[in-house]
Amino acid sequence: MENRRYPDAQQKASPMSNSDASFGIGYSDDVVAVLRNTYMLLGMTLAFSAFVAWMSMDAAYPGPIITIAVYLGLLFVTYKLQNSAWGILSTFALTGFMGYTLGPMIGAFAAAEAMGIVNLALSMTAVTFVGLSVFTLVTRKDFSFLSGFIMIGFLVLLAGIVANIFLQIPALQLAISAGVTLFAGACILFQTSAIIHGGERNYIMATIGLYVAIYNLFVSLLHLLMAFSGDE
Repeated sequence: MENRRYPDAQQKASPMSNSDASFGIGYSDDVVAVLRNTYMLLGMTLAFSAFVAWMSMDAAYPGPIITIAVYLGLLFVTYKLQNSAWGILSTFALTGFMGYTLGPMIGAFAAAEAMGIVNLALSMTAVTFVGLSVFTLVTRKDFSFLSGFIMIGFLVLLAGIVANIFLQIPALQLAISAGVTLFAGACILFQTSAIIHGGERNYIMATIGLYVAIYNLFVSLLHLLMAFSGDE
């Protein structure tokens, strides 16, 4: 049951301020509110995730099975709490954990004096996210047709990841990273479009969708840049 004491997660119409109007010219009050709160929460979770990653650079990687299990568990909890104040807490728990999984990876690059690759991947991720978001917001194109591609892409990538756990084929890993890059870009387009066209009115779930896309985009670009640079 929805928590009426915390109604902003499921947005209602409210008068726009001047800053809101300039933020989403021509959009309804609901859309502007969801966009504003989504990007605000996304910014905070990205900052928190980066802090946790920095703090965990010397920590041990939890492993793929634990990572997937904890991620799915926290995602389920966040989904259940999306209309309450507790949803904010579970969102930070989820993104903080994902930041923790990045820490050991970034620490390995730092130890190898290869932080230039990390910075380049981070810059490319930021440019890609901003570019795709602005394109969607300005053109107002409806990318709901990508839902089928995203579902099929997810299944194909999942099958490839599971197969490569046993096969350990470098070329397949490279192909998976390239596929995840395209998949993450499609998710950014789809999620942003869902907000402005009414398909997503809960800014907590919108934030999670965009955060996961950014996370996957960054990691896949990191793998690609590492491969092309010749670093192990």
